[in-house]
Amino acid sequence: MYDTIIIGAGPAGITAGIYAIRREMKTLIIGKQVGGQVIWASEIENYPGFKNIQSYDFISKLQEQVTGLGVEIKNSEVKEIKKQDDGSFILYTGQEEFKTKTIIIAMGLLPRRLAIKGEEEFNGRGVSYCANCDGPFYRNKTVAVVGGGNAALDAAEVLSKIAQKVYLIHRSQNFKAFEALVEEVKNKNNIEMILDSEVKEINGSERVESIKVLNTISNKTRDINLNGIFIEVGRIAHTDLVKDLVKRDERDQIIVDDRCATDQPGVFAAGDATQVVFKQITIACGQGTIAALSAYQYLQLKSGQKIGPILDRSLPKKTAPQK
Repeated sequence: MYDTIIIGAGPAGITAGIYAIRREMKTLIIGKQVGGQVIWASEIENYPGFKNIQSYDFISKLQEQVTGLGVEIKNSEVKEIKKQDDGSFILYTGQEEFKTKTIIIAMGLLPRRLAIKGEEEFNGRGVSYCANCDGPFYRNKTVAVVGGGNAALDAAEVLSKIAQKVYLIHRSQNFKAFEALVEEVKNKNNIEMILDSEVKEINGSERVESIKVLNTISNKTRDINLNGIFIEVGRIAHTDLVKDLVKRDERDQIIVDDRCATDQPGVFAAGDATQVVFKQITIACGQGTIAALSAYQYLQLKSGQKIGPILDRSLPKKTAPQK
């Protein structure tokens, strides 16, 4: 029986694990990959303490810290959750089951899809949602990036250093990305912007060979021969795992209060999968902290213990608040 199981191994989940284990809670993190959405970024420039840091280095530091404290991590996926009569939970991965007194949901977001012909068929065979993961496979080749936000512009910039040619396809003339990033991409000689346009088909035989693009102004289509397409049109919450367990909003985001508690006793949530307005690493870490400490308080109260100030045991006693 675990004191808490954290679903998700991104910044929110890892931070929750750090704070839970420091409360001497028996803690397990279950996630497909340590780092979560951070793997889709090339580098991080807005995390306190680092002027900039490569995503791989950041993820390595997260994993080293949490495992060094004794948190167990399983690279797997939770398929089902069942609540028990005593208020505890059983989590099933399909191969194993785990019992826990509390749950912290930190599932993050998953890539939004275009839902067009060929997208699913060629997923992993020329269709990608992560330039940093799959970009190196397209050295000196021709690729396209779809989207107009920071993720898309960042992907185009990264791929411009690897691929011979990059098409940036966006349905508008205006970008949602930071202006500095837009200007940087515009100045790349091997990036061609195709604006007011949408990808309608992805075609090929064994792998992606071409895409069909519609200009929404002229209503004309063109075929572009290429080797790969990177879809960067945003992230959405895939929280159906807990749809019968906790309350969600109209965007399937998990609703939490200021203590990161859901409407289900013993279940907490943190990070981008919640209804928090701003999806940022620092906010995810903050919510992970709150969720872990709230889970600790929940267990203390449930066991009948009085709750005083939650102090960090690493602080010297002389600095601790006095009653």
